[in-house]
Amino acid sequence: MSKFTLNEIRGSGIPLRGTDIDTDRIIPARFLKCVTFDGIGEHAFEDDIKGIAAKGGVHSFADARFRKAAVLVANRNFGCGSSREHAPQSLKRWGVSAIIAESYSEIFHGNCVSIAVPCFIASQEFCSELQNHIEANPSAELVLSVKDATVSFGGRTVKLSIDPGAQGQFLDGSWDARSGLLENLPAIRAVAARIPYLNQFGLSTPSKAL
Repeated sequence: MSKFTLNEIRGSGIPLRGTDIDTDRIIPARFLKCVTFDGIGEHAFEDDIKGIAAKGGVHSFADARFRKAAVLVANRNFGCGSSREHAPQSLKRWGVSAIIAESYSEIFHGNCVSIAVPCFIASQEFCSELQNHIEANPSAELVLSVKDATVSFGGRTVKLSIDPGAQGQFLDGSWDARSGLLENLPAIRAVAARIPYLNQFGLSTPSKAL
């Protein structure tokens, strides 16, 4: 199985204003019972969407102008709260391929890396500027470079920040733990064959091993 590398993300943007937006708001707890992540994207921000609609407003994730967006632009401490991996999964399955924000919860950031959703960092001023640009130009394309850590839009290219470890994982494909395991399957089987309790139950045989 070949590794999937990631260097560039293209697509329109979606603005999400507000600090400390936690994982319970991204995907409410009642959806954590799902056995697979199939269909979870349609429930992203479900309670926030209903709450804002009740006041006569429209949440950005319910706004038709942004429905095909690929780049989410948020603010400070995005993804804080519980460590649920369902939060980045719901965003990705909604359509988000990359995020730009002022800062992130460490666990949320790690969960994003594991599903190939790059998390870029920018200043408060720039995030606000980019959110304004997206609201004024909802169909305009943003181009994010993982290698250069930049975003290009409206004839400009702006430098962002990205965690160097995550950046390297995206560029060499090592973010994908499953492909790494499959790539090293012979070595894994050799180790399994030396583990007594696996041999005891016949789990190290080729037909039953990984």
